[in-house]
Amino acid sequence: MAQLTGLVVEDEWLLRMELTEELGASGWLLREAGSGEEALQLVEDLQAQGGRIDFLVTDIRLGGPVDGWTVAEACREVWPALPVLYVSANPIDQIRQVHGSAFLSKPVQVSNLLAAIKRLIGGAA
Repeated sequence: MAQLTGLVVEDEWLLRMELTEELGASGWLLREAGSGEEALQLVEDLQAQGGRIDFLVTDIRLGGPVDGWTVAEACREVWPALPVLYVSANPIDQIRQVHGSAFLSKPVQVSNLLAAIKRLIGGAA
């Protein structure tokens, strides 16, 4: 089975580093973005190159004008069935939450994060 690739979008660099290290230790290839704008550029570049991501983990409130809701919506336009996991200290907005996604409140335990991702991708990990 091919290695799954995830995108972690988190503006707090220490938390982003921790998340990518923990998820990477589970055997996934991780791409990361420190802002919504960076994430959208990465998605655009991947799409142009015929690449993909297999799941998205994003904070909601990111530094800059592009928030996690917008990142998830943009990713779903490119990959309609993309599993999305919001990880945030901000409350969930069910109107903005993409269909079939999940939400975990910060601070999040890595075991809960891993379980949620595996559930979203259908145990393919």
